[in-house]
Amino acid sequence: MALSALWIVAAAPAHAQQLPDTIAQRVAACTACHGKEGRASSDGYYPRIAGKPEGYLYNQLTNFRDGHRQYPLMTYLLDHLSDAYLHEIAAYFSAQHPPYPAPQPVEATPAVLERGRTLVMNGDSSKKVPACIACHGQALTGVAPAVPGLIGLPRDYINSQFGAWKNGVRKAKAPDCMAQITQRLSLEDINAASSWLAAQTVPEGARPAAAAAIKLPLPCGSVAE
Repeated sequence: MALSALWIVAAAPAHAQQLPDTIAQRVAACTACHGKEGRASSDGYYPRIAGKPEGYLYNQLTNFRDGHRQYPLMTYLLDHLSDAYLHEIAAYFSAQHPPYPAPQPVEATPAVLERGRTLVMNGDSSKKVPACIACHGQALTGVAPAVPGLIGLPRDYINSQFGAWKNGVRKAKAPDCMAQITQRLSLEDINAASSWLAAQTVPEGARPAAAAAIKLPLPCGSVAE
């Protein structure tokens, strides 16, 4: 009888593993590149998406889906997803707040870093370039609902996005304020700003600032007025 029971168990078909139907499980394709909870390490190309403002994440998901941003893998993943589902994905990653990694090692000279700090904190009136903090928040951690943080991102990623705006590959709703600003910056300016930003340590517990009541220095179509 024992042998019969053993044969029955051995002959029984193996059932496929049942995965939980949760949003965390369904965004596994996202975390494969962007890291657990969307935390992405500081030395990678893929940016951190954890804790970004929900409106910003939703805008970028629709931009990839609708062809305003160009990256074939993202377009493939999002091509047939509804606005409601993209809102759900954006809300999930916006609510994740894992710790940030240490900043990348800095290879820029002190003069380059100082130029970057000046651009970020004060802008350049001679080029009609506003300070980054005027839109991205005094702490550079973003502003709800749709302005992303700038610290905690790899230098190469920041440079690549400036390059995409400069070349017209990355677009946003008109008026495209970042495209306008980028055209006024030299390659040296971009390198200085990205080097300084990537060298900053993100404060513990950093969060996007609450919606600002101040007027932005120039109109931005992707930010609700």
